[in-house]
Amino acid sequence: MKYEIDMKLPSLNDYIRVCRCNKYQAAKFKTDIEREIGFYLMKMPKWNNPIKIHFTWIEGNKRRDLDNVCFAKKFILDAMVRFGKLKDDNRKCVTAFTDTFEYGSTTKAILEIEEVE
Repeated sequence: MKYEIDMKLPSLNDYIRVCRCNKYQAAKFKTDIEREIGFYLMKMPKWNNPIKIHFTWIEGNKRRDLDNVCFAKKFILDAMVRFGKLKDDNRKCVTAFTDTFEYGSTTKAILEIEEVE
């Protein structure tokens, strides 16, 4: 199944910058991002069996390093747990993930989820 998160997610550098300023602000930042991601997860079913996820990261330009871009999977997986789409994001529930990167007119993430039995 395929799901799209049509927003520019924060990079690792963005998150580190907030963490260095104020730990309480960093917690609020993470909560706010997860809430925004939750909007895109509404149509997603609850996954009871383990899953594999392929992330396609589409960037509007080549300014951000790839490792900083795919850090956003932390926010996505935590949001999936927070909104009841996954029981947990540990190795029993998420058995694998892969990343590919593309460039386009908008910045977004596409998740292709495969249930593993």
